[in-house]
Order: sequence, then C-alpha cells, then structure tokens
Amino acid sequence: MSTQPPILVDFNCPVTVGNEMDYMKQAIASGKISGDGSFTKKCSQFLEEALGVPKVLLTTSCTHALDMMPILLGIRPGDEVIIPSFTFASTVNAFVLRGARPVFLDVRPDTLNLDESLLERKITPQTKAIAPVHYAGIGCEMDAILDIARLYNIAVVEDNAHGLFGKYKGKYLGTFGTLAAQSFHETKNFSCGEGGALLINDPALVERAEIIREKGTNRSRFFRGQVDKYTWVDIGSSYLPSDILAAFLYAQLENREKIQSHRKRVWSFYLKNLKDWALAHDVQLPHVPEYCDQAYHMFFMLLPTLEHRQGLIAHLRQRGIDSVFHYLPLHLSDMGLRFGGQTGDCPVTERVSDQLLRLPFHNALTEAEQQKVVDTILEFDF
Repeated sequence: MSTQPPILVDFNCPVTVGNEMDYMKQAIASGKISGDGSFTKKCSQFLEEALGVPKVLLTTSCTHALDMMPILLGIRPGDEVIIPSFTFASTVNAFVLRGARPVFLDVRPDTLNLDESLLERKITPQTKAIAPVHYAGIGCEMDAILDIARLYNIAVVEDNAHGLFGKYKGKYLGTFGTLAAQSFHETKNFSCGEGGALLINDPALVERAEIIREKGTNRSRFFRGQVDKYTWVDIGSSYLPSDILAAFLYAQLENREKIQSHRKRVWSFYLKNLKDWALAHDVQLPHVPEYCDQAYHMFFMLLPTLEHRQGLIAHLRQRGIDSVFHYLPLHLSDMGLRFGGQTGDCPVTERVSDQLLRLPFHNALTEAEQQKVVDTILEFDF
C-alpha cells in the first residue's frame, strides 16, 4: 500500500476558461472534425493577426512543427545545427531525423537561454541552422544571435514552446527566425491537450509547408481551386490536428488577456513571497531582462545543490504539493553521447539541471494554494 500523501496542489491542472465545450459541440455539429476545419482556420488567423506573421499552420504538436523545419530548410545528412543542451528532446530530434549532427551549446547562467557569447566559436562550414529556445518564455538575446547568423548566412529557427505572446525588445517571440514552433500541450499557457503551430516568417516557404503538412500532397491548392485535382508532389506527413482540438484552443486564445493576467499574478506572487527567503539561502529565482516581456510560462528556482533540490521536492510532496525538475543535459543523454557529448562540455547546463525545481503553475491555481506552497517552502530545513 502506498504511503504517499494525496496531492493537494497539483503542478499542472488543465482547465476551461471560456467557450471550449460550446465550440467543440459546434465543431461536431458542423460535420467537419478532421483537419483544417473552421476552428483550425480561426486559430491560425487569430495568431497571424496577433503576432503579425505571414502564415501560421496549426499542427498536431510542437514536435511536428519542429519536424517540418529541417525539411523546409533543406537540411541534409552531414549538416550541423546548433542547439542548447538545456532543452527537450523534440528540438534536437527534428534535425537528427533528417541526418543532421547536433552541436550542443551551453546556456547563460541568468536566463538559462542559449549563450550567445559562445555561439560563434561553434560555427563551421557545415552549420546550417541555429535553434534558440526561449526558456520559460523569456527571450533569448536575439539581436546578437541574428547578427551572427547573418554574418555566416545561417538560418535561425525558434523553439518558442514556452513563449507565446512573450516579447524581446518589443517584438513577439517566434517572429525573429525564418520559422518558429509553438506548443499547445496541456502544460502550456494556452492548451488543447496536444497541439502546436508552425509560424512561417518567410512567405516563400508557405506553399511547401502546406504540402509537407498535407502528407506531401498539393491538397491545399486543390481546395483553393488552384488545381483541378491533388496528388503526391513532395515528402510530408499528416500534421493536421482535429478541428475539435482547434475548437478547444480557439476558446483559450479568445481569453488571451484573462489567461495571461492570471499567470502574471501567479508568477508575481511567488516572486514577492520567496525573494527574501531565496536571498537568504542562496537560491536563484528567474531573471527577466528589462527589455524582455516574459510569457509567464513557469516559475522555477535553482537550489544550491542537487541534494537541496531533491530534499525540497520530497518536503513539498510530503505535504501534498507536486513540484518537478526539468531537462537533463542533452549532450550527456544516451543519444547525446553518440554525438560525442562529454561531461564538462556545457558546465552551466550540467549544474542547473541538478538544481532546478519548478513550482505548481497553471490557469486555475488559487492564491490560497500558492500560499500553501510558499509556507511549505519557508518551512524547509536547509
């Protein structure tokens, strides 16, 4: 019999915030619940207008949006892509699947984003792409990254899974690179359970992206009346989400301001109530540069040691609070070692991976629940 206490404060809790149920019923009633139905188109148009990007294609996941990137960039076996070691496997898998060799870069100790000061030394004649990840929805140093990329004629693609509606120097994350990927997984600010989107900032790539997303066929052109039949014209796969999922997502996007306002309050409550404790115990809290408008995706802490991190997770768990760590260094994973990864290659990543703890953070989290989290942390015996 398990002796674990029941969870009273969940790390994540998917919730409805508006017309999710009504819109899903409308999608079913329309008789069109497969891909590219009316709600899929509404979500795409909403994001195109809100972000000011030429084209947004909804996908079944952020992983699938990432998978489309190297195809559109023409990545081939032997090409190299520079990726932070501190990210999820989907970021690197997308390129490895096309035969590319990942070149892992360390992250900054303040924002945990790709360290732009290390970037140029990793570039070789084989480098074809740089893939910055906006960790926790706080923008990477895009000016420096883009300057280097332009100097060497290298494509930049953004993994913006955490950062929808975040900004860097007044410009939306996801609108800097040639392409960007968004996530609508259940842990994200805006969710449909599983889902994603490909942001296409280069109009020249739109038509091929539609073909890749439609199993390598020119089906989209057929439905626009541009061809009298559609056929197989390129490589591709099925990356279209159900319109039922898009209906759920559209209701969330409609409530953009409500969701972001709530998440800002959650983030600010943690910061206000933990900053003195953190300072007293050598705990690092999130750093947001003054020129970044963060997306309020998560609140994390860097404990002094792995033992402190594991101890606090256990302490919270014993009191019914669910907290989690995050990425393990990709360069030291089983796959990373195959590509030559070694201990010491990315020292900041190796350190913060052992120290990082994420606190409960979701769209239904109450102040009373947060107060319980804070009070429990303050009781932790260092």
